[in-house]
Amino acid sequence: MKKIFTFIVLVSFICVTNAQQWVWQNPLPQGNPLNGVKFITTTVGWAVGDLGIIIKTVDGGITWTSQTSGTTEALYSVSFTDANNGTAVGTNGTIVRTVDGGGTWTSQISGTTNVLRSVSFSDANNGTAVGALGTIVRTINGGTIWMQQTSGTTNILNGVCFTDAMHGSAVGGGGKILRTIDGGGTWATQTNPTTFTLNSVCFTSESIGTAVGGDANIGGILRTTNSGTTWIQQTSGSRYLLNSVSFADNNSGIAVGFAYTVLRTTNGGTNWLTVSTIESLLNGGIFNGVSLTSIASILNCVSFTDPNNGMAVGHGYTILTTNDSGATWTPQTRGTKNALWSVSFTNAMIGTAVGNFGTILKTINGGTTWTPQTSGTTTTLFDICFTDAMHGTAVGAGGTILRTNNGGTNWFAQASGTTSVLRSVSFSDENNGTAVGSGYVGGVFVVTILRTVNGGETWLPQISGTTNQLLGVCFTDANNGTVVGYAGTILRTIDGGTTWTSQSIGGTNPLYSVSFASETTGTIVGNQGIILRTINGGTTWTSQTSGTNLALLSVHFTDLLNGTAVGNQGTILRTTNGGTSWVRQISGATNQLVGVYFTDANNGTVVGNYGAILRTTSGSITSFQEEKEISIPKEFSLSQNYPNPFNPTTTISYQIPVAGFVSLRVYDILGREVATLVNQYKQAGTHQVKFSASHFERSREISSGIYFYQLKAGEFIQTKKLILMK
Repeated sequence: MKKIFTFIVLVSFICVTNAQQWVWQNPLPQGNPLNGVKFITTTVGWAVGDLGIIIKTVDGGITWTSQTSGTTEALYSVSFTDANNGTAVGTNGTIVRTVDGGGTWTSQISGTTNVLRSVSFSDANNGTAVGALGTIVRTINGGTIWMQQTSGTTNILNGVCFTDAMHGSAVGGGGKILRTIDGGGTWATQTNPTTFTLNSVCFTSESIGTAVGGDANIGGILRTTNSGTTWIQQTSGSRYLLNSVSFADNNSGIAVGFAYTVLRTTNGGTNWLTVSTIESLLNGGIFNGVSLTSIASILNCVSFTDPNNGMAVGHGYTILTTNDSGATWTPQTRGTKNALWSVSFTNAMIGTAVGNFGTILKTINGGTTWTPQTSGTTTTLFDICFTDAMHGTAVGAGGTILRTNNGGTNWFAQASGTTSVLRSVSFSDENNGTAVGSGYVGGVFVVTILRTVNGGETWLPQISGTTNQLLGVCFTDANNGTVVGYAGTILRTIDGGTTWTSQSIGGTNPLYSVSFASETTGTIVGNQGIILRTINGGTTWTSQTSGTNLALLSVHFTDLLNGTAVGNQGTILRTTNGGTSWVRQISGATNQLVGVYFTDANNGTVVGNYGAILRTTSGSITSFQEEKEISIPKEFSLSQNYPNPFNPTTTISYQIPVAGFVSLRVYDILGREVATLVNQYKQAGTHQVKFSASHFERSREISSGIYFYQLKAGEFIQTKKLILMK
């Protein structure tokens, strides 16, 4: 739904926040885990996932378009009854609704903060969502109002399916099965011959249904032909937990789960067959470079529209389609899924990224397209450094050093003289470079610093003076360089590495990355959100406030003021004042981000786990006015707006005792979102937002009346009423 008014924020100082300008470049269509999928025809479908991701296809999954959900909560399930009417649910009781095929999504008030795991609509108006602690919420008016229902259990409910407005089933933890024949007015527990967890349920008629789940040793399947009066366990033949099941008719069904498990039946489950072509797709345990045993190999949901055509989605950005009843599957995700460890650009357009299995990708158009290059190795490459468009060096495991003198058209190996893992490399010009790392050589742990003054034709070892692993290196010229590593290790040279002097700060936290913008001014990042800054070549290092305790794995400064740090759980931090303040940006990713490079204050690229490549051309910074933090409160609270009633301006205050992601939204009396006042990461403190109803869009008048504003911060949720009087 289009916002029907804007707001003014009046404040005491200027700060910065994310303009949400980080764009996925790899893999495509996006790179977050997908949790739910729903197709209404063989070509038209939607998938939902972490961070509020919603994507739509109209060509059977060949191409996808991102839709704006209006939330960053994880979405676990989506239900469409036709091409226009759809609902998605997720964490913190999130419910979003569309009536135009996803052109606009509107937040609805669920009345709960519990995770909602599944949603099922039998028509445009009648729908049910289920989730944690036995939560069941029901609507009969398309979500205008959601009412709580009594489930009679505190077990988590993972799946729900309605065949019409009255008849539905829900399944969940501890083998719980619930059944209603009156639209949820009453829910009755049904007998389950097993106790394993149930994750999904699918009914093709009022009486015939299948539920799937399992435990650590079995993929469990139950079947009923009498509306659940009796459930019979079927033999799955799988030892992996099953997450989802979809039947196109009474006989043809597919179940999916862990380890890319895909099971198929054509006789209502009398026999379930493992689809062997999925194993072939994995190439003996590796699917696009992702280990079969990793989290990326989980299929979360499957949707079939007829016995032949279906789609499965999951972790590792997996999208698989079939048009032959699941006998064969085709990946629809484009781009590598290999972890990318480092990226280097020589200008805003030309850059190179490296990663697992010897992956080297190059772009000449700012990342619009990334083209694989032949590295000549399957060894993991951890770092890449280009000094100009032609000359670059990559380093990696087993002492690997690769060099190109023609922009990557050809890469050739150089002799490093070691089998240590080389984690980082820095060249100050075409000839002078240093690589650092560590590892066991002949059974002995060795700390490695290698130096070249002739573009890598020869690499000579240097004495580091430490026994700690070395993880990052940065040189500003041929002489001045800094190395960082485990246990707070900081080493400094002013003579090209002939001598290295310890500047270590002590402690046990590893330091992962270092970036110097000049000979004297540099920044280091590390574990638990550590950021250190020097303005005197490392004689002294000063701690800066990052606002996070997550590991920061890479940092890059383009000048003395503008810098970016990245790390675990999609973390991107940005400073425009040399680190005096760091602002968390909304990356749109949940991946571990491990490499960052900016060519100027605006143009930057971030790479990470599962092939993630993110790009900004605006620094992802926008200025806005916001209140000054007054104090650190002891609890969450949302204050009554003042004045109330108001015309045209009122102030809303709220308190959060810990930093985190905060949303503050306004709804009309029908539960439709009319404005988002706050939707970003906030520091702990007392905050105020002042907005004016005189700034409604001129094209859409709003009447005097009652509105609601709702604060969400972590598990905290509170709603209050405000009154506009014209």
